[in-house]
Amino acid sequence: MKKIISLVTIFTFLFCLAGCSNDTNSNEGSLASSVKSEEETSANSDEVQTSGSLQESINQAEEAEPEETGVKALIVYFSHSGNTESVAEEIQNQTGADIFEIIPETPYTDDYNTLLDVAQDEKRNDARPSISGTIENIENYDIIYLGYPNWWADMPMILYTFLDTYDLSGKTIAPFVTSGGSGFSNTINTIKSMEPNAEVAEGLAIRDSAAGDPGDAVAEWLSKLD
Repeated sequence: MKKIISLVTIFTFLFCLAGCSNDTNSNEGSLASSVKSEEETSANSDEVQTSGSLQESINQAEEAEPEETGVKALIVYFSHSGNTESVAEEIQNQTGADIFEIIPETPYTDDYNTLLDVAQDEKRNDARPSISGTIENIENYDIIYLGYPNWWADMPMILYTFLDTYDLSGKTIAPFVTSGGSGFSNTINTIKSMEPNAEVAEGLAIRDSAAGDPGDAVAEWLSKLD
């Protein structure tokens, strides 16, 4: 009888032990599942935050991009000694404008004294020297930076050719000149009379001696035009 009771007791104890083991495994499985779920949730949350941060950065970058004004500028210049060319190139460096050099079909002489005689003769005869090359799309530009040297208190006559050839109505003309000290003379009024439907802005006059380093003068002038 005691043996039977002992056996029953042992079986009962083993049965209870097996049940506890199953409960423990079940709890461990539930715990592992819970931990995994929290990790996945955290990972998903990090992904959402990362995505949101990326979108925010993109938005900020787009807002930081400068808006294009749609205004197009063209630098048109004639230069014989290189002084006016130096100023024209500096304007291009600071504005990014397109550039067109007025080149005579018949080149001028390199001899200075002979050139003075030629320039005076052209002015006396109201000549219109021919220009090599054309500007095909000048209607696309809103601002024309117009540069030239002062010859005999006037523009070189090839500038008259340019203003006769192109209609600058509705555009802004920003003239610049290089000279030994005469500045614009009466050329601003001449431009206004030849292009009555254009707006002629304040011009920039630079002495020949300063034309080699015109950066500061150009920057100050452009800031006034803006």
